[in-house]
Amino acid sequence: MVRGKTQMRRIENATSRQVTFSKRRNGLLKKAFELSVLCDAEVALIIFSPRGKLYEFASSSMQETIERYQRHRKDVETDNKTIEQNMQHLKREAESMVKKIELLEVSKRKLLGEGLASCTYEELQQIEQQLERSVVSVRARKYQAFKEQVEQLQEKGKMLAAENAILCEKCGIQPRQGSNEQRQTLPCTENSEISEVETELFIGLPERRVKRIPL
Repeated sequence: MVRGKTQMRRIENATSRQVTFSKRRNGLLKKAFELSVLCDAEVALIIFSPRGKLYEFASSSMQETIERYQRHRKDVETDNKTIEQNMQHLKREAESMVKKIELLEVSKRKLLGEGLASCTYEELQQIEQQLERSVVSVRARKYQAFKEQVEQLQEKGKMLAAENAILCEKCGIQPRQGSNEQRQTLPCTENSEISEVETELFIGLPERRVKRIPL
């Protein structure tokens, strides 16, 4: 069975109240002294009796402890005030960022061609000009990227040509000079002969080649 909490209330009998005050006061002063000794704590205790009599205990100096308490309270209040100011500043910053994000979202939708019904002629003209500037920037970047890609391919072609020349030199093969000036090298032996092929049309015996004169 769980007992309920006993409700604390004022002692109505004056004599009992005075006796209880004296007992509890002495016990409280004793505990304050023990706390200061056992824990090496700075303790200051002030008690006023119902008749206004002062009872106090201080482990060092009551005045110094009170001044230290006041400084601490002042620092805490200053810190709390600074924290509150920072919180208010951060709150305003967050609200400003939310508004900026909303404006950016609206601008983005308009650039995508959405939500244009509420735009005026001047706003539509500004959006059109902005899109034109964006297209110019995109085309310039596209040309630059294409130029860089061409330069990379040219450098790669030079590297491959140099590697090809080295391989041909190792294999004893003459490298090709180009598509219009390609020359095919044939292996030469002692019994082989190289003869030119006559491409001009002639009439007559082989030993008397007479060129046909066009009429």
